[in-house]
Amino acid sequence: MTPDTDYRHWQLTRDNRNIAWLIFDKADSSTNVLSSEVLTELDHVLEQLEVDLPHALVIKSAKPAGFCAGADVEEFTLIRSYDQAHTHIRRAQSIFDRLENLACPSLCVIHGYCLGGGLELALACHYRIAEESTGTRIGLPEVKLGIHPGYAGSVRLTQLIGAPAAMQMILTGRTISGKQAVKNGVVSHAVPARLLDSSAAQFIHRLPKRPRARGWKKLTNNALFRPLLAKVFLSGLRKKVSPEHYPAPYAQVDVWRQHGDNPEAMKHAEAESVARLVVSPVAQNLIRLFFLQNRLKDAAKQTDFMAQHVHVVGAGIMGGDIAAWCALRGLKVTLQDRDINSIAPAIKRANRLFRKKLRVSHDIRHANDRLIPDVHGHGIAGADVIIEAIYEDLDAKQQLFSMLEEKAKPAAILATNTSSLRVEAIAEALQNPSRLVGIHFFNPVAQMQLVEIVIGQQTDTLSLQQASAFTRQISKLPLPVRSSPGFLVNRVLMPYLLEAVTAFNEGISGPVIDQAARNFGMPMGPIELADAVGLDICLHVAEILSRDLGAEVPPILRSLIDKGTLGKKTGEGFYRYFKGKSHVQQVSNDKIPPELTDRLILRLINEAMQCLHEGVVEDPDLIDAGIVFGTGFAPFHGGPMQYAATLGTAEIRNLLKKYETRFGPRFKASEGW
Repeated sequence: MTPDTDYRHWQLTRDNRNIAWLIFDKADSSTNVLSSEVLTELDHVLEQLEVDLPHALVIKSAKPAGFCAGADVEEFTLIRSYDQAHTHIRRAQSIFDRLENLACPSLCVIHGYCLGGGLELALACHYRIAEESTGTRIGLPEVKLGIHPGYAGSVRLTQLIGAPAAMQMILTGRTISGKQAVKNGVVSHAVPARLLDSSAAQFIHRLPKRPRARGWKKLTNNALFRPLLAKVFLSGLRKKVSPEHYPAPYAQVDVWRQHGDNPEAMKHAEAESVARLVVSPVAQNLIRLFFLQNRLKDAAKQTDFMAQHVHVVGAGIMGGDIAAWCALRGLKVTLQDRDINSIAPAIKRANRLFRKKLRVSHDIRHANDRLIPDVHGHGIAGADVIIEAIYEDLDAKQQLFSMLEEKAKPAAILATNTSSLRVEAIAEALQNPSRLVGIHFFNPVAQMQLVEIVIGQQTDTLSLQQASAFTRQISKLPLPVRSSPGFLVNRVLMPYLLEAVTAFNEGISGPVIDQAARNFGMPMGPIELADAVGLDICLHVAEILSRDLGAEVPPILRSLIDKGTLGKKTGEGFYRYFKGKSHVQQVSNDKIPPELTDRLILRLINEAMQCLHEGVVEDPDLIDAGIVFGTGFAPFHGGPMQYAATLGTAEIRNLLKKYETRFGPRFKASEGW
């Protein structure tokens, strides 16, 4: 191949058949993203190709991890106005139009991730092929940042595969595999990695008919059908998110409804819509959370520790589900409990998880093979990570860790999943207490992103770093927290739940309380959440906080537990459940007491501030990351500390003083304010 003009982020060569190979390789980065500089260079490349037209153009990535992760999100934080955003988007659209209008065939070769602006770039090519691999992920996840595709992605995707399939991708932000992308028409072929280049060359030689939505799929963009389909899309959205909290997917439907059969008009509308959205508080808060998520991920890069074998002691709900998740993520796992009958339910639950997540029979079989019942603890000696998940009794945990330290490899991580005991107290049983670290998972393990890395006074830096690295290895987000009552998440969440139970005790119905929280943006109401967590677990954590921090425990909580109604797991708690569902009807907003939402949220943010004041975590950003990713706190608010900053300290003090006067000392303002 002969090289053309040198560029910083692109490598352009031609082979002896006059096929131009354009390699995307963003300088000084392990990831390809579409920065302004990258787009400017691409524009120059296309200008050069227009002057000296090749027989065909193939675009691919030099990065091992993937093709392109999308737009440079860091640049979003520099956008200050609608006009600035609109100018940037229209410029990117014009560059992608130039690619699409190139007077020779163009093919995008996709491996790994192809997301957001990366997929929009690929869609501007005439054809696409992808690597047939579980690592290939293709999608338009912009709604997760509070916007929707802006580089004409919604225009091209709806024209390529029809509106229903396109909107399924855009409105959910979900990614699909290479095989799925072939099935729905996003790419033409999916082949093994070793065949990508040769398949690209063969594809260019054959040049099949350019893919387009045809038949009924094409008709879905017709003006006669768009209003009806738009109602269907909006009905589905309303069941999941409100337009007040998350306007982006609603705006996307509106853009398509108005202009779905006019690509040029839709591009203009798309640019105007995204320019408005990206400068909104919702998008700015979600973008901030994107960077906080990356901060948690980056914290795990301080060591190259990689586990091969995990040993879990305790096959209850939590221990069994931790073991299952680790096996799902490719690790060998030995699971220990007192007898095989104690382990059997965990193995059964694990099989259900594998079937749900993997679906392919041989992948399910391999995952089951990796999860090994181990009554006698033979796996302890070979494990790289040992996680204790037995009942919350200090003596029992100390005895267990004394035995584990004796049998484990000197370099193995010794971790406790305790939710209530101080790591320092457990570590007193060890010859080398610096080895012990908390790795605190949340239930349900398969759904909760966050894992608290609990640092005792004795925990050494290496144990902290390795625990964080292990957490990332199994695709969780590690949050370092200081060993203290309730750590961060449970401590901040519990006053919120207890205030809800107190309101219930006052005679306010569960549906009213839950609706007040959902109106704020919580994904689930606190009464429903208490039932889901388990009222016995709520009481256990509440009693710890009561003992150590003086929290008030509403009597009704003990009363329900005494009756054996522990929540969803027993079929009855605050609500009754049938086949796992409560069928609680929504209530109208006029039935919600005006101060109820304030009561719930103020208890939460006041406790968050107290945690910051006591140094449970390093800074306000980590409070927000922990509470959003650990509890589902309304992401569009940016987290409790970001929401507090929006309200202002003076307003929070005034509200807390007002409610302290009315309801008592549980609303006493944290010293941190």
